Amino acid sequence: MATRRHPTARQVRLGSELRKLRDAAGLKATAAATLLGVSSVQMSQIESGIAGVSEERVRRLAANYACSDDALIDALVAMATDRTPGWWEEYRGVLPAAYLDLAELDHHATFRHDVAVIHAPGLFQTEDYARALFSYMNPEFPKSEVEHRVRHRMERRVVIEGPGPIPYETVIHEAALRIRVAGRSTSRAQLNRILELSELEHISVRVVPFELDDFAGAGSSMVYVGGAVPRLDTVVRDAPHGTGFVDSEAQLEHFRMLFRRVQGESLDPGQSRDLIHELVKEL
Repeated sequence: MATRRHPTARQVRLGSELRKLRDAAGLKATAAATLLGVSSVQMSQIESGIAGVSEERVRRLAANYACSDDALIDALVAMATDRTPGWWEEYRGVLPAAYLDLAELDHHATFRHDVAVIHAPGLFQTEDYARALFSYMNPEFPKSEVEHRVRHRMERRVVIEGPGPIPYETVIHEAALRIRVAGRSTSRAQLNRILELSELEHISVRVVPFELDDFAGAGSSMVYVGGAVPRLDTVVRDAPHGTGFVDSEAQLEHFRMLFRRVQGESLDPGQSRDLIHELVKEL
């Protein structure tokens, strides 16, 4: 059983889900290792994503863990057996692993719900807007480093602009629409891009206006990514130390509730487009 030095977030998630199933069944790792005929060390490697696992072993573990959720089992099998290289692999060794993990997460998503409070949602950003953000946040980077990040962000847009786009809903605070991360022309182009995308059938854009009273959700920015089944949903959170993936069931339910709350406080899509049109006129 070959081991990986640097498992991807998806590989780590598979191992984590297998461990959750084992814990729910009340079995020790040693008992699970015996079921597969492997050592405790190898079992630990499977559950940490360091070692791969076959379809047969995933199904054997699920059966012995008394898991009857066929949709979940099939999703775990797909995670274990899908080894098709994605477009993001060209960035391996060029960008931090988190960038590749985000692209892979998008690729396997069934939907996305975003809340953007300070900046335009990443999937909506124009090249100039993204370039201004990366340059400001990383002033020490040479131009080539910034351009790698910009190009990667532009390619990630395939999930909503490419063939078979996923349903995408975003709630954007008016602050994110008004902050000029670059000049007026860049801001105008960014707003027009949001308007253009908001007309697509699979995309919904809502705006939280400044005039809304009692809005304490300034810290509610999030990227909520739908998995093959709700249990495999993921929330992406940016923090000063880097990007974090949240996947505990309690936290996922919390963020589902938070998204519904922010969504309920926003303007409907038509009113949101009207507001964005007004902002464009101001520029």
